[in-house]
Amino acid sequence: MNFSALHQQVKQQTDASLLTLIDDLPDYAPRLKDAMRHALLAGGKRMRPLLVQVVGNTLDVPKKDQMAISMAIECVHAYSLVHDDLPAMDDDDLRRGMPTCHIAFDEATAILAGDALQSLAFTVLADAPLSVFAETKRGQLLSVLAKSAGYVGMCGGQAIDLASTGEAISLEELKQLHRLKTGALLKACVEMVAIVSEGLLPQTKTDLMAYAADIGLAFQVQDDILDVEGSSEKLGKPAGSDEALGKNTFPAKLGMAGAKQELEMLHNNALQALTRLPYNTDSLIAFSELLVKRDH
Repeated sequence: MNFSALHQQVKQQTDASLLTLIDDLPDYAPRLKDAMRHALLAGGKRMRPLLVQVVGNTLDVPKKDQMAISMAIECVHAYSLVHDDLPAMDDDDLRRGMPTCHIAFDEATAILAGDALQSLAFTVLADAPLSVFAETKRGQLLSVLAKSAGYVGMCGGQAIDLASTGEAISLEELKQLHRLKTGALLKACVEMVAIVSEGLLPQTKTDLMAYAADIGLAFQVQDDILDVEGSSEKLGKPAGSDEALGKNTFPAKLGMAGAKQELEMLHNNALQALTRLPYNTDSLIAFSELLVKRDH
């Protein structure tokens, strides 16, 4: 199976599993349930589940462990987007070419949908059937997910982003912002799979995490580039929205040529980390290439 076909398969499997997850919830709050479904299933490239599966396949991690991690990660990701789009934060009306959750429903319902999706992520990870080895690591998985989503991860990064909007910050501060806001959840994809990989050597995990750190930051650099050079139609939201909001971005800090050089350096660093792994890394290479060459 080529990488494009794998990506499509992961997307279809993830969409189907998430739909079942929501449909199986009780119906006593139908509007909230509909908002959660909207947030989870309104498009999405499923890059994080793809990363989980690519790393999981490389390390021969059982599929049910991969799926539990993917579902939990995707629920956290969806919750973060719902809250990120709120009027008190980025105030976005469109996400993936569709109305954002607070526009499609209302602000209160969107807040509750985000809250419920975050809770659902931990419910999935706490209750999902795992392999015998992964079962012994369930607590570690929950800890990694909690940290990546919270103060020392995504929420902390978002707070820095909001506080620095319209303010000049250094390049290192910009990188730290996005290591937390964007990179933490991508790193969690890799770390959680590594945790449930039986017999994984410590150095191999270190090299995988170096790869994850580089692609996590590269993901944001490419997002920033696309916000300037991409089309609104492909992005599914107005191009140039970051600049309009006064956000700190890599093109604004480095210029477009400098941002593209930064992207290439991060991609090359990620590939260099893979050369140290005692595995076939073709799919990991392909993932990094997809990430830096995508047009939306």
